[in-house]
Amino acid sequence: MSVEPDPVIRVAARGEGVTASGRHVAMAAPGDIVGSDGAVSAGAHRQQPPCRHFPLCGGCQLQHLDDIAYARFLVDRIESGLQAQGLATDIRTPILSPPRTRRRATLHAERRGRQVHLGFTQGASHHLVDLDECWVLTPALFAVLAPLRGLLGAQLTESRRIDVHLAEVDQGVDVVLQGQLREGLAAAEGITAFSRRHKLARLSIDDGYGPEARWEPDPVTITLGGVAVPMPAGGFLQATREGEASLVETVRAIIGEPRTLADLFAGLGTFALAMKPATRVYAAEGGREALLALKAGAGRVQRQLFADHRDLFRRPLTAEELNRFDAIILDPPRAGAHEQTVNLATCKVPRVAYVSCNPSSFARDAKKLCEGGYRLEWVQPVGQFRWSTHVELVGCFTR
Repeated sequence: MSVEPDPVIRVAARGEGVTASGRHVAMAAPGDIVGSDGAVSAGAHRQQPPCRHFPLCGGCQLQHLDDIAYARFLVDRIESGLQAQGLATDIRTPILSPPRTRRRATLHAERRGRQVHLGFTQGASHHLVDLDECWVLTPALFAVLAPLRGLLGAQLTESRRIDVHLAEVDQGVDVVLQGQLREGLAAAEGITAFSRRHKLARLSIDDGYGPEARWEPDPVTITLGGVAVPMPAGGFLQATREGEASLVETVRAIIGEPRTLADLFAGLGTFALAMKPATRVYAAEGGREALLALKAGAGRVQRQLFADHRDLFRRPLTAEELNRFDAIILDPPRAGAHEQTVNLATCKVPRVAYVSCNPSSFARDAKKLCEGGYRLEWVQPVGQFRWSTHVELVGCFTR
């Protein structure tokens, strides 16, 4: 039986195109036509992928989509998550970070004979793609890859794969090598000489017991809200500066100018430190290093901030505690904030800004808040993981 030409109407969660008849077609873009023989004819929203490594490299899944189709993908992911919970709201136009702006990334390195390969793994595979170019990393991060191959050629033992964590900080590039490397005086001197020659901000090695700085000429910081915060090795940052700015601006628009504010899952203080100095901020964070860094940064500039080392999964704030604040910011990990939203749904705080990196867990928590009397006014998607299937958003809740 012949199959009629089938238009691609959307992109599914894992990046494959979905046709009007429901077929899933790899590497298809909205507007493409899938013929009766399975051949795909390019439509209006297909673009030429800029990177030579696409689609082999798992760092990107959607370089074949133009910005219109990519933005639509982000909206569809959020709509789908909300619909699964019986919710609907206004989803604003996504804010996309430009190419080559990702300031943190985890790559992998392994020795193959005399060569060291360094890059992302292939999609749905452990195979490593050695990067000759990259359209998502900042130029500063990409520039250290070739020198790192040389360093690891001397440091990496046979048949070993390690993780390479890179981040741009105030002082330059911060590197964490996670895995087993050679030991001894010659190896240590090689790391010092390499770090000095390439002007690294810091180089740390984590052999299973946590990162240990081997080179750090000056204390490493990251500036958040105009405040220089001590940066733990391998610490969390928003992926792009542009994405961070968009998230902060959106959160500010939601909460207004509260006198008292609770920033839950505060991290290093991306949102807490972006508030006006007159705002009294309670910042709760379960990660000890991040919490101490935030406390130190806020203390240096004498912000009105109380930093609480608190596991919000095991010990969420009660409704009574929450009612002391004029506004709440939530920025949980991918699992969401179920335990905290159960209590939040019963409190009287008028405005909540929920920052999420997972539309599914966000929608689950949003349903709980709405059942408690909150209204989900709108959602702002933020595409800072450009060309990936990763979706970030901010939800505006009012009571």
